[in-house]
Amino acid sequence: MGRLTINLALVALLAGCAAAGGGVSSPANAQLKKIKTATAITATERKQGQEAHPQLMQEFGGAYSGPQATYVSRIGQNIAVQSSLSNARGDFTVTLLNSPVNNAFAIPGGYVYVTRQLMALMNDEAELAGVLGHEVGHVAAQHSKRRQSAATRNTILGVLGTVLGGAIGDNSGLLGSLGGLLQNNAMQVAQLATLGFSRGQELEADQLGVQYLRSAGYDPLALSTVLASLANQTNLDAQLAGGDARSLPAWASTHPDPASRVRNAQTLASRVGSGGVRNADAFYTAVDGILYGDDPVQGVVEGNEFLHPDLRLKFAVPSGYGMQNGTTAVSISGSGGQAQFSTAAYSGDMNAYIAAVFKGVAGNATLTPGATQRTTVNGIPASYATARANTQSGAVDVTVFAYEFSRTSAFHFVALTKAGGAGVFNPMFGSVRRLTGEEAAAIRPRRIDVVTVGRGDTVATLARRMAYTSYQAERFQVLNRLSATSQLTPGQKVKIVVYAGR
Repeated sequence: MGRLTINLALVALLAGCAAAGGGVSSPANAQLKKIKTATAITATERKQGQEAHPQLMQEFGGAYSGPQATYVSRIGQNIAVQSSLSNARGDFTVTLLNSPVNNAFAIPGGYVYVTRQLMALMNDEAELAGVLGHEVGHVAAQHSKRRQSAATRNTILGVLGTVLGGAIGDNSGLLGSLGGLLQNNAMQVAQLATLGFSRGQELEADQLGVQYLRSAGYDPLALSTVLASLANQTNLDAQLAGGDARSLPAWASTHPDPASRVRNAQTLASRVGSGGVRNADAFYTAVDGILYGDDPVQGVVEGNEFLHPDLRLKFAVPSGYGMQNGTTAVSISGSGGQAQFSTAAYSGDMNAYIAAVFKGVAGNATLTPGATQRTTVNGIPASYATARANTQSGAVDVTVFAYEFSRTSAFHFVALTKAGGAGVFNPMFGSVRRLTGEEAAAIRPRRIDVVTVGRGDTVATLARRMAYTSYQAERFQVLNRLSATSQLTPGQKVKIVVYAGR
């Protein structure tokens, strides 16, 4: 979470939009479905992409710097030119995002994105190329355009009502900011990039990705193996959800079941022909040292708590609620409502601060909050107010609960619940407190460490080196696409997660 402007950006994260590969040289290609694809990147698409790119970067953690970013860009451009969009590598901007979410997406104009977290889940270069090729396939098949007209018809309160009335806790029902950002064409492009695709569209992108892999000289089976890792990660996240408030990755609910797509991807690979490189050693060299999980600069999620060492604050979400950290805010969702924690410019006037937050939430709609109430939370001066709004699904309450950390610094929650239901977040509102210097210093980042298996090393012994206190073995197995009974070979490379110095 960064110190950014007011923006209740409850954007659904599209992640795990997996991999692909394949070429057109095999006669078996006659069995593949014919997919109509665009033949060029238009000037309009370039302009839309250029405008949307900065907003996407802001929303998804910004660019990750270092040798990993250069590597991802090179592999991404090489796979992107296998598409029908362009044969010029420079027409594609491929970005490694500093995000702890398993995520990948692309937008028209030649912009392709993958998170460092998803990269860490992969085990060779072909899988990385497959993920990026799959995303390019979505753009080439113009899947986002098929959703655009429906998206622009949604209104702020209509979307809010749909979420609260039908699927509280599922961020995929929101098209983006409740602050009227649908009027912004660039943000609209960004929002469309992060909406879930239909099963048919996902399978089309899988096929195109397989074909791109094959034509680039990679093993087309890379799609099926990275999808297997994503399926395993989904299962692990479901286990972790019982003791960790981090929400399941959106691709697990907005995309076709990865396990079933593994079989389909294997079939696609068999139709385009076998063979091709995996380049595991080059990939391990690139991924070694990459940040894993939360970046403490943006705050970290530990269990049901959010802690920010630089801002010196923490809070806890109610049991059963999911939490997703982003650059602009921390999003919280559960069966009783949704909330976001963020910050904005503060001049010392809490009434003006809360009014500005309500204005940012409402956009072109009208929200009329009641009188601002004052209180103290763990020694911190706090104020709150609630406004009621009518939606398609009935009345809802929007509550702003703000905290004055200093004369020039304030933070706030915006909570969305059914009318009369704001009390579900009272424990969270009351949990905000300052971190001590010692507590802040104890928060350390994690990173990927690629190690060489030695004599006597087993899955169990290496798993004990993982920088976690729970599910060490399961995390290690998913990270390396192994099982508890997998036999390791001396000289083999595997990934573990270790603590890094700040």
